[in-house]
Amino acid sequence: MAESPYSKAVVMGDVLYISGQLGRTPDGELVPGGFGAQLQQVLANVDAVLQEHGVSRERVAKTNVFLTDAADWPALNDAYVEFFADPRPARSTVVVASLLGEAVVEVDAIAHLG
Repeated sequence: MAESPYSKAVVMGDVLYISGQLGRTPDGELVPGGFGAQLQQVLANVDAVLQEHGVSRERVAKTNVFLTDAADWPALNDAYVEFFADPRPARSTVVVASLLGEAVVEVDAIAHLG
């Protein structure tokens, strides 16, 4: 997959903005297995960006989630509870007609560095 013309993450002041992460492995391949497998890869990708910047999950203040199927909402909530400790980040979830490259879920995040 060709490199996209945007930053994976940007730091402005004490805030880390993480671009939308898809269920792709580091070599760019979309993981097989549908929503559950893609969501786990998405969360692993978010975690990797956080780690690259020395930030823990507890510092994530807000996420935006994009789903291609509203029926995946319960599974999203289950995974969110496992991934993020209480208090969990604020979240917006939007159901969309499609995502890039046949992905079924995308997550971006905002974290506080301080």
